[in-house]
Amino acid sequence: MKQNSLVLYGRKELKWTAKEILPLEHGEVLVKTSAGSISIGAELPQYLETDKTEKSPNYPKETGYESYGEIIDIGAGVDKLKKGDKVVAFYGHKDYGIIQEHKAIPVPVDLDPTDALLIILSCDAAKGVLKLNPDIDDKVLVTGMGTMGLLTVYFLKEYMNVQHIDVVEPNPSRGNLARRLGAQHVFTETSACPRDEYQYGLECSGKKEAFHCLQTSLVAEAVLCILSDGNKDIFDLNPEFYEKELTIIGSSDGWDYRKHAQWYFEHVRSRGSILNEIFELKIGEEDLIRCFEDLGEGNVSPLKVLVEYRE
Repeated sequence: MKQNSLVLYGRKELKWTAKEILPLEHGEVLVKTSAGSISIGAELPQYLETDKTEKSPNYPKETGYESYGEIIDIGAGVDKLKKGDKVVAFYGHKDYGIIQEHKAIPVPVDLDPTDALLIILSCDAAKGVLKLNPDIDDKVLVTGMGTMGLLTVYFLKEYMNVQHIDVVEPNPSRGNLARRLGAQHVFTETSACPRDEYQYGLECSGKKEAFHCLQTSLVAEAVLCILSDGNKDIFDLNPEFYEKELTIIGSSDGWDYRKHAQWYFEHVRSRGSILNEIFELKIGEEDLIRCFEDLGEGNVSPLKVLVEYRE
C-alpha cells in the first residue's frame, strides 16, 4: 500500500509524491483520510513564499495539517483506539496518515467532518481567549473574521458567555456570519471603531492597520492577544501602547486538543452549529494543486476549503 502526499518543492511548486506505507510501530495507528482542509491564512503564504516568518524557507516541505479519517489498522500497544474509530489528526494533505495514538483526537461517529476538522483551530482560538479570561460584562474587540476570528467570536460567546463582542471586518459576508455567531457590532473600517472602549482585544487579521486599531480602541491597562500567525504584516507599537500601559500576549497552538474536544463536540452536537459555513469551497483531493493555483492567482477567495478524499 502506498501513501500519497502533497509536497511543496519551491514557490508554487506542488507535487504529489508516493511512498510505501511501512509496518506500524509501537503505539501507532493508520488512518485512511476522508476529508481535509486548506487553512488559507497559514498555507497560502507558504505556497506563495510570502510568509514573513520564513525568510529562507527549506524545501521540500509537507503541506496541510488538518485531516479527518477512519482508523484502519493499529500497532502494538494501542489500547484506547480501535479499527473503525473516526479521528482528527495533524498529518495534512495525505490519503493515509500514520500517527501516534496520543496525537489522534477521537471524533463521534455522527459528527459531520466539517465540524470535526474545525476542532484544531477552535482549540487554538480558545487558548488565546482563555489567556485573557474576560468576564461576562467585559467589552471585547476582535479584528479579522477569517476562520480564526470567527472561531474566536464563537468561543467568546458560547463558552465564556461574553455579552459584548465587536468585530472589525470589511467583507460583508464574513461580517454577517460574525453577527450570527454572536458579534454585536461589525465595523467595516478601523476608523469606525470607538476609542478607549474595550477591556480586551484579539488580533486575528494579520494586518498592521487592525493592530493599530486595537491599541487605539482599548482602555488603559487593557490586554491584547495576538492570534494571527505573524506571516502577513509586521506589527509595531502605537504611542497609545505606552500612554495606556497596555499588555500584549501571544498565543500559539491549542491549550489541550483532547480536553477542548470534549466541550466542543458535545456543544456542537447538542446545540447545532453554523460553523460549517466557514467551508465556502469544496473540492476533491485531485483538485488540490489547481485550487492552490486559483488561490494564489486570486481567482477564488473562500474562508476555508474542504477537501474530500475518494473512498
